[in-house]
Amino acid sequence: MEFSSKLLEKAIAEISLLPGIGKRTALRLALHLLKQPQSQTTDLASAIVDLKTKIKLCKNCHNISDTEVCEICNNPSRDKSVVCVVEDIRDVMAIENTEQYKGVYHVLGGKISPIDGVGPQQLNIASLVDKAKNDEIKEIIFALSSTMEGDTTNFYIYKQVQSLEIKTSTIARGISVGDELEYADEITLGRSILQRVPFENSLKN
Repeated sequence: MEFSSKLLEKAIAEISLLPGIGKRTALRLALHLLKQPQSQTTDLASAIVDLKTKIKLCKNCHNISDTEVCEICNNPSRDKSVVCVVEDIRDVMAIENTEQYKGVYHVLGGKISPIDGVGPQQLNIASLVDKAKNDEIKEIIFALSSTMEGDTTNFYIYKQVQSLEIKTSTIARGISVGDELEYADEITLGRSILQRVPFENSLKN
């Protein structure tokens, strides 16, 4: 495909790098942006730059935040003694959408996967264990996807905190084996949080 404008060609090339967007969709989006008022495209560009340069990771839970500590961790109505362990930021959003969970989170940033070269050291596991040892945590909820990697990560963390006087639980298997949390409907996910079971029970299955 040849373009009469190198600027348009460059914009299409950059937009097409986004996941799920091919050259034709990128062309359609670029032409749409060309038709919009300059203020709108300037606002979009500014928002993207701010997204990359100003968003931080919460020092407590590793969730995305505009400040050093995220709004969830800063919320005095959240139960800081209950920590829900999730793979990434999308899982926090999925659980928050259920409006059923009132504790706080710990975002690991992935799952243990030796085949992909991801070990415990590449994840935010050490900070979770430190938190469990030093903070007044009463329960850790494992809310990783029910895959081999998710189960391996759950078990690894469980072994790290097993000697501590902390309850460990896992979300009920209303979530199908192999499913990712972000794709679960809000009712099923909400029930899975509320009907969580002791983690030891999941080891017997």
